[in-house]
Amino acid sequence: MSKKNHGYQPPLYLKNGLIQTLYIAKIMNQKWQQNINLAPVPYQENIYYGIDKTPLYALTTIPPKAKGTIIATYGITGNLENQWYLEVFARKAYYQGYALILFDWRAHGKSLPLSPALPSDGIFEGSDFLSIAAQAKKENFPSKFWFTGYSLGGQLALWAIFYGSSLSKTIKDSGLTEEDIGGCGVICPSLDAQKSLNYLENHPIKKYLDKAITENLKELIINLHQYYPREIDLEILSSIHSIRTVDEYLVIPTLGYKTVADYYYASSPFRILSKISKPTLIMYAEDDPMFCPTIIPDLQQEVRNNRYLDLMLTQYGGHVGYINSKKGQQLNGDDDIWWAWNRFLDWVAVVDP
Repeated sequence: MSKKNHGYQPPLYLKNGLIQTLYIAKIMNQKWQQNINLAPVPYQENIYYGIDKTPLYALTTIPPKAKGTIIATYGITGNLENQWYLEVFARKAYYQGYALILFDWRAHGKSLPLSPALPSDGIFEGSDFLSIAAQAKKENFPSKFWFTGYSLGGQLALWAIFYGSSLSKTIKDSGLTEEDIGGCGVICPSLDAQKSLNYLENHPIKKYLDKAITENLKELIINLHQYYPREIDLEILSSIHSIRTVDEYLVIPTLGYKTVADYYYASSPFRILSKISKPTLIMYAEDDPMFCPTIIPDLQQEVRNNRYLDLMLTQYGGHVGYINSKKGQQLNGDDDIWWAWNRFLDWVAVVDP
């Protein structure tokens, strides 16, 4: 199913995808707490084990009479301590009655000191979601389990629901069943890295988004070297000047792919969308400056061909922005500016009443 706009109406000054993306990164990160009237969530720290026993750091919480569990992570860089956009979601979900497991994915945050395992853009992380769910079920986290993420984290969550649509024997033996898996909702997921990175690298302005992210990834490489000097050689930094080269010199040598293009093809959600058989919501903005616009028709076609996929395509929104205006809030019956998280939670309530 595919619909457009869904009552999303940004303020006039945010009707530009690049501007809204920069606004989220530079301004809203300083004042997000002024725009949510919910108390912080009472977390507990935990360590879960992903596929191949990879340890992953997590923050967890179970509210009274919890009606399900949401497992979530974030995008290409950052950690649980600074991902305020995820914290906004956590507060909203907790006070609507959902247990939460927020985790630092491979080579991120407090998971980085626990293991030298590198990212795989969903190939392994999708199974990590399910391994976490299996362990959480044994800890009495309530079923059903729902997966979410944004940007590259959205890609990871899509791989999770793909694996969750047909659980492997390893996961089944853990006690997790297909009936335990509720569905997935993602915001501005990465869908085709090859197309989007070509688009960014050759755009006169948007290429600076690629450069900014690359600088953050260089910091990640330095952190990895501090913990794993034998596995991570800092000499690769001299060859890194883009997201693509991070994957070329850091990631694919350990995964066995001959080229970055092979890796991007293998990890692309377009390979798996048709095989998802659990409810899955994709929120995507036409003006997202991070992704190639030609991806949108491909996504619409995938949604038309799979009844389990719901697409909320909006004209505006930027990259993981979706700041709603007062008029937009009134149209949706929202009491805050967080349009995308409100739609996800509304959608879960409809899918699993």
